[in-house]
Amino acid sequence: MNRADADATPRGWKRFFRRGPWENAATVLIAAGVVMLMQPYFMVLYTFSFAVILTGTVGFVVVSHFPE
Repeated sequence: MNRADADATPRGWKRFFRRGPWENAATVLIAAGVVMLMQPYFMVLYTFSFAVILTGTVGFVVVSHFPE
């Protein structure tokens, strides 16, 4: 097996740290934070909304450096 074949089939940590699923998770986290920010019923959700948005944004920036 040559180097090109080894890169074509991700194994181990490369398979776990693929960009696509992690970007989707970070995007969902950002969207959940925005929903938490706009809902009028639960103060605790509003209180933690900024932290959730910030976590999702930092996660997205980190994940954007993962291999495809």
